[in-house]
Amino acid sequence: MTNTNGSAPFIDGAALLDEVEAFHRRFNIFPTEAAYVAVTLWDAHAHLIDAFDGTARLAFLSPEPGSGKSRALEIVETLTPRAVTTVNASANALFRLVEADGGTPTLLFDEIDTVFGPKAGGNEEVRGFLNSGYRRGAKSLRCVGDGSNQSTEWFSSFCAVAMAGLGSLPDTILTRSVIIRMRKKAPNEKAEPYRRRVHEKQGHALRDRLAEWAATVHDQVAEAWPEMPDGVSDRPADVWEPLLAVADAAGGHWPERARAACVELIKAAQDGDEASLGVRLLTDLRDKVFCGADRMPTAAILEVLHRLDDAPWADLNDDGKPLTARGLSKLLSQYVRPDNTPIRPRGIRVGSGTPKGYYAEDLTDAWARYCPPPPEKSATSATAATPQVNGGESVAEDPDESRHTSAEADTRPLRAVG
Repeated sequence: MTNTNGSAPFIDGAALLDEVEAFHRRFNIFPTEAAYVAVTLWDAHAHLIDAFDGTARLAFLSPEPGSGKSRALEIVETLTPRAVTTVNASANALFRLVEADGGTPTLLFDEIDTVFGPKAGGNEEVRGFLNSGYRRGAKSLRCVGDGSNQSTEWFSSFCAVAMAGLGSLPDTILTRSVIIRMRKKAPNEKAEPYRRRVHEKQGHALRDRLAEWAATVHDQVAEAWPEMPDGVSDRPADVWEPLLAVADAAGGHWPERARAACVELIKAAQDGDEASLGVRLLTDLRDKVFCGADRMPTAAILEVLHRLDDAPWADLNDDGKPLTARGLSKLLSQYVRPDNTPIRPRGIRVGSGTPKGYYAEDLTDAWARYCPPPPEKSATSATAATPQVNGGESVAEDPDESRHTSAEADTRPLRAVG
C-alpha cells in the first residue's frame, strides 16, 4: 500500500519493535533486559538479511532443561521470514534449503547440543555450514548426482540462524553469536502459556508488519555503517553491526538501548560447563555444605565436598584427583548471582585471615532455579560435618584483594567476566 503521492506509507519502526518486544515478554522469561533488546533486533534483522554483509547467530543456551529455550525459539519462529525449524539436519539438506527458490530461509536449530554434543561425532559438515554462513557470498563445493554420474556445484550457506541447546557450542560458532544464557523461571516469574493455534496468528501478523517496515528501510540499512560502542571491535563488532543498523533505522530509544545491550551481552558472554554436574554441585552446597552458614572459605567447602559419600567430588577428574578450587570456580561460574553477574569467589574474613570463599547470598538465586526442593531438616544439624570457619569472630568481606595469599590464587575464576 502506498500514499497518494506514490511513496510508501510511514511505519513507526520504534513502535513496531516495541510491539515485537512485548510479544516476546508475554511468553519468554529472558535473564536480562538486554536479552529482550537483542532478540527483538535479531527478529527484525532476519527480514533484512539481503541488506547485510554478515549476520549474527542467535544462541539460547542453558545448563539444564526446562529453561525456556525451545519456547524462545518457537516465538522467534513466528516473527521471522520463511522460518524452518529442525532438530537434526544433514549439511547437504541445509545447503539445498538455502539455495531453494522462495527467498533466504531463517534456520532454527532446536536441541543443538545433539548436533555438537560429545556423542554426535563432531558433525564437521554442519559446523562448516554454520561457520561459513555468517557472511554473504559464503559458498561450499558439493557433489551432486547419482553413482558415477556426478558433478560439482557451489552452494550458498548465508542465512540467519538461531539455535537452542544445553551447555555450550563450538568456539567458532559461539564467537559469531549473540548468546542468551537462559535459566529456569523463579517462583515469582510468570509467563503467559503459548497456544500455537491462537498466538501463532498474532506472531505472524507482527512478522508481516516487520516485513513491510523492512522494505521501507532496506536501502538505508544497506548503506549504514553503525557506530560501535567504545571497546567493541573485531568479531563482536561484526556480530552486532546488523543489529545496531536495525536499531538506528528504527530510531526512538532503540539506538541507545541496542548499544547498551551490545556492551552488556558481549561482557557477559562466557562458555558453559557440564550442566548436570553443576546442578549436583549446587545441591550439595545447599544441603550438605552451607547448611545455613552465610559464607564459607573455598578450602572449607572442598574439605566437606571431598568427604561426601556417593558424591563425585573426591575423584572427579579422569586422573582420579579431587575437585580443586579452580574446578569449583569453573563449575559455579556458569550460574549467576541475583544481580546477574557470574558466581565467583570473593574475599571473606576468617579470624585474622582473608581467604577467598563463597557467600550464600550469591548462590540463593541458582539454588531456587535449579535445585530440587530441599530435604526436611533432621533433628541433628548437618553443620556438625562442616568445619568451623569463623573462629567465633564476625565474618566480613575484605575489600583489600591485595591481602590474599599466593596459596589462594587458584580460587580465582578461569576467565574475567565483565
